[in-house]
Amino acid sequence: MRDLKIPDQRHPEKAHRADNAQPKKPKWIRVKAPSGKGYAETHRIMRENKLVTVCEEAGCPNAGECWSQGHATMMIMGEICTRGCTFCNVATGKPQDLDAFEPGRVAHAVKTLGLNHVVITSVDRDDLEDGGAEHFAQTIRAVRHQSPETTIEILTPDFLKCDDSVLEVVVEARPDVFNHNLETVPGLYPEVRPGARYFHSLRLLQRVKELDPGMFTKSGIMVGLGEDRQAVLQVMDDMRAADIDFLTIGQYLQPTPKHHAVDRFVHPDEFAAYEKAAYGKGFLMVSATPLTRSSYHAGDDFARLRANRLAKLGQG
Repeated sequence: MRDLKIPDQRHPEKAHRADNAQPKKPKWIRVKAPSGKGYAETHRIMRENKLVTVCEEAGCPNAGECWSQGHATMMIMGEICTRGCTFCNVATGKPQDLDAFEPGRVAHAVKTLGLNHVVITSVDRDDLEDGGAEHFAQTIRAVRHQSPETTIEILTPDFLKCDDSVLEVVVEARPDVFNHNLETVPGLYPEVRPGARYFHSLRLLQRVKELDPGMFTKSGIMVGLGEDRQAVLQVMDDMRAADIDFLTIGQYLQPTPKHHAVDRFVHPDEFAAYEKAAYGKGFLMVSATPLTRSSYHAGDDFARLRANRLAKLGQG
């Protein structure tokens, strides 16, 4: 049996890579270890419903804070990804068959946790003809049925190897926010995100708006991978050309020595400058801090996103 706790078995595609030094984190990037009653209760509900969370699989630094508040990002379609991105700590390999009961278990967990806002993401499933689009749609519908007041944010793969029509399946299920991360600047894709294509991901988000102009779209990148400021500003322009509403920018943290090296730790002042620039380019919502992740404070951010759109429409 494969043991995903062993690095060489979790990331067989990275086993041959030379080790990259993991630099000491600056004081602004350190977080407290997870603990507390709320954390334990969220952990129990996840285990009882046999659910996978990206918080655990990707080693998110904010897991302790979010779980203590009853927030967790559900990761559907298993814990093994068909891609081998050099930044990501999710296991790579051949996934198991889809679990037809998973959408119902996700919905039950959302109701049990009493979530006002839920984020649902997944591994890449290039082994499936529709990339898992129908499974996403079933999960959205199941959550809607059990928790009709809960707002739903999805963070999807790129459906790169699928027919264009699969995107319609997901959009027709009417999530409140459609998120797909560009992850980095286009020049770093061959090294950081070799299985993906920058302009395909950008076009995916643009098509969401074409299919449903009222749906909020969201995307994010990491910094500290080797990009420069001008490349980040160009990504912002590309996103706005695709009518993306919400931008997240966070510091890349290296999961293991086999992963892509941290080029530098970006100072909080530089994140503040990126946030100011992004608002100047017309984003409705921007989260740019060292610890920003796609799902961090997602519920509060969604409320602000919706309020910002209403304010903008009021001004028009």
